[in-house]
Amino acid sequence: MDKPLKTPPPYALSGVDNALRAATMLQLEGPMTVSEVARRLGVAMSTAHRLLAMLVYRDFAVQGPDRAYRVGPVLELATHSQSAVSRLRTAALPHLRRLVDLVGESANLIVRTGETVRFIASVECAQALRVGSREGMVFPAHRTTVGLLLLAELDDAELAALYAVERWGNRAFDRPDPVELRAELSRVARNGFAVNRGHSERGLVAVGVPVRGPDAAAVGGLSVSMPSVRYDRAHLTRWVATLRSAATALERDLATG
Repeated sequence: MDKPLKTPPPYALSGVDNALRAATMLQLEGPMTVSEVARRLGVAMSTAHRLLAMLVYRDFAVQGPDRAYRVGPVLELATHSQSAVSRLRTAALPHLRRLVDLVGESANLIVRTGETVRFIASVECAQALRVGSREGMVFPAHRTTVGLLLLAELDDAELAALYAVERWGNRAFDRPDPVELRAELSRVARNGFAVNRGHSERGLVAVGVPVRGPDAAAVGGLSVSMPSVRYDRAHLTRWVATLRSAATALERDLATG
């Protein structure tokens, strides 16, 4: 059965969402103060303090002598603040903000792990109807723009191993046909960009390009995402050019950083 994997719950609980986002920020970015968390979530200091206190109570966070909050025992396997992913995220944030200013839509930085991708940074646009932050969320790689671009880097043997039937078990309903996937990846590789029209979430469209490290290997990708009602194919060339310009600037920063 082929269906979009992520659908926002009809009765979302903002407190739960904010707590999960706070835990994700600690995991991806390292120590943060109450004021930093409040600013990032757009909530009052008292609200941020209560969220962090609950994370501490449930061992998702700990508070150090410097009053900053860090990942707790539950998240001890989190990415270290000096890791390659963290450095990539830090370098990308200014470019994501500029993308939002130029395109007027939300922007994301995404990396691949196996057959999934993870959004490691998101910057929301200011429009009332917008795609919210996907930071920390995980999606099947074959259902996202950047995921397809990064899968296109694999050779046939690597792709076959990744999508071998035995690896998918009870997720087999979402396993793509390797032959059809390879054909799609070939098209994506030729184009150098990818477009996702509702394959990961209903009502969303995203456009993405790869980001390459100093050795020319793709280390992640940038995307802009928007409600499908605002997608106009006439703007695709401009969006891709803007994304490529941002990716090139980020690659220069990575090469000199």
